[in-house]
Amino acid sequence: MKFRLALALTCLAAITRLLPHPDNFTPIGAMALFGAAYFSHQARMLVVPFLALFVSDLVLNNVIYSQYYTGFTFITSWWIYLAFALVMLTGWALLSQKVTPARLLFASLTASLLFFIVTNFSTWLGSGMYPRTPAGLTACFAAGLPFLRNTVLGDLFFSGVMFGAYEWMMKRQLAGKAASL
Repeated sequence: MKFRLALALTCLAAITRLLPHPDNFTPIGAMALFGAAYFSHQARMLVVPFLALFVSDLVLNNVIYSQYYTGFTFITSWWIYLAFALVMLTGWALLSQKVTPARLLFASLTASLLFFIVTNFSTWLGSGMYPRTPAGLTACFAAGLPFLRNTVLGDLFFSGVMFGAYEWMMKRQLAGKAASL
């Protein structure tokens, strides 16, 4: 039951990436944190959230945003996957032993900041939009600040929904078992 529920919630979160949403208001951080917290087997912890991210990226890149790419696109940025992995490590460090509201809040905010730092650094490093100087890096991070707000809101919202739904369903199942005894 636990694995199926965690798998279903992760897949549902990935599907929400395909729905219209404000820029950066996505479940990416929440999926990584949730996978680290609730997939007890290490292989599942890594595979399920990464696979959900990858499959939803395939649909986004090759169906919804196909006009921006020439040919079939597997991965648009390895930096996003690096940020995702760092968020999973954060979730594993902060949430794998015990999930509390305070830990989840801290992990969600940390996830947002990690994603912001890694993806903006990658933009500065590889896009050519900013000079590769400290001033260029500062300008890149400043330009990304409006997106940070939605990243934080998305991580908090989707973490609350995913973790809250999981805990509610698990308590509901335990209550059902206790009532049947």
